[in-house]
Amino acid sequence: MTTVSSPLPALDPADVADLAAAVAGPVLLPADPAFAEEVGGFNLCHPVHAAVAVGATSTADVVAAVRWAARTGRRVAVQATGHGLQSGLDGAVLVSTRRMDALSVDAAARTARVGAGVRWRQLIAAAVPHGLAPLCGSSSSVGTVGFTLGGGAGPIGRAFGFAADHVRRLELVTAAGEVLDVDAEREPELFWALRGGKGNFGIVTELETDLPAVDALYGGGAFFPGADAPALLHAFREWAPTLPEDTTTSIALLRLPPDPGLPEPLRGQFLTHLRFTHLGGADRAEELLAPMRALATPVVDMIGDLPYTALDSIHMDPADPLPYCYEATTLTDLPEKAVDAVLAVAGPGVDVPLAMVEIRQLGGAFARPAAVPNAVAQRDAAYMVFVLGVPAGPAADAVPGAVRSVVDGLASWSTGSGLLNFLGSAVPERLRALWGEPDRARLCAVKRRYDPANLFAFGQDLTD
Repeated sequence: MTTVSSPLPALDPADVADLAAAVAGPVLLPADPAFAEEVGGFNLCHPVHAAVAVGATSTADVVAAVRWAARTGRRVAVQATGHGLQSGLDGAVLVSTRRMDALSVDAAARTARVGAGVRWRQLIAAAVPHGLAPLCGSSSSVGTVGFTLGGGAGPIGRAFGFAADHVRRLELVTAAGEVLDVDAEREPELFWALRGGKGNFGIVTELETDLPAVDALYGGGAFFPGADAPALLHAFREWAPTLPEDTTTSIALLRLPPDPGLPEPLRGQFLTHLRFTHLGGADRAEELLAPMRALATPVVDMIGDLPYTALDSIHMDPADPLPYCYEATTLTDLPEKAVDAVLAVAGPGVDVPLAMVEIRQLGGAFARPAAVPNAVAQRDAAYMVFVLGVPAGPAADAVPGAVRSVVDGLASWSTGSGLLNFLGSAVPERLRALWGEPDRARLCAVKRRYDPANLFAFGQDLTD
């Protein structure tokens, strides 16, 4: 496949002036005081070295930036919040969409239209008063578009499936600088690929999605001592398969920092964290939880009636940017030996520089194809194991190897890949293994049609 030429020449001031004249938003170079804030992502492991940043305010700005990049021989990257940042975007034209935050909810139709810069917390605030529940992930600070294009597995996903399964329409700026309305009738192959293939095909400037109705939610997290991890993890593998689809759960080994912002019982501790959501009332939820609660005494138990606006309290993901590296693998099953493999490299008594090892149950609606088929992969997986480390301090250099050790230790039960949003900087072979044939060939055919020069090469690059 033909790609944009490299190495790149220095920016021509006249070209930059042309770009600035063509867009309404700011055009910033690395020397500009506002550049660092404009390009800053959530993952501080990857300081951004883009050649120029365009603060897009509209689809027209995105079109102008893409056409300018193609004319000047530069690749294009896009970000709203930077949670999925995986490289420094060296030499790129970075299109920042955070200003594109138009949002509307149609309560009668149970749909929402969101701009490329909308975060889940904005959509949740707009939808919840109507009894509607956006299918966000574990953190509402993440952008809706990037999360959804990568599939989108969230805390009520066993009931409703992936966020990508509910998308009705997208607006896309292609590598040719054209604006396409993409749905099942118009551009059906592109509609299939975008929902699960992420951002390799262009820049999505708006999407329309269905919003499920949720009457009651019971959930939260219970923190148990880390020493109880073996009993809890082994019980979890037997308990989780008994749960109904209206219940979504995971369990994590957490090594929390001595952060003054954390409650005193959790600060600096090694803990086992049970995450739980149930779409229903307290009596049934407590009945389902009873087997796990009977095994150990929680240090802190935060499971109860939960407003959907408080969904972040389930996983308690960090709110501020930090350096982190991560990877995940999906499993066909969770037998006793798989749990033992996790405990051997990350359990009690193991000195390992990992912030979290999470075992998340899939199945339920995750396993069913979307009503309109899409490119979301790994639907047959029963579990996902997500590993995250913070490369800071004396053990920083050991973090990537520690992350890899957990994934490698589960190879016997792995599907060979993971969910796209959680792969991180996994080796290319794991990205290629995400889709089987003929889906991968189909994705590559869509890529060749809409981006033959691989203008959108950053992130999960689908090119061979």
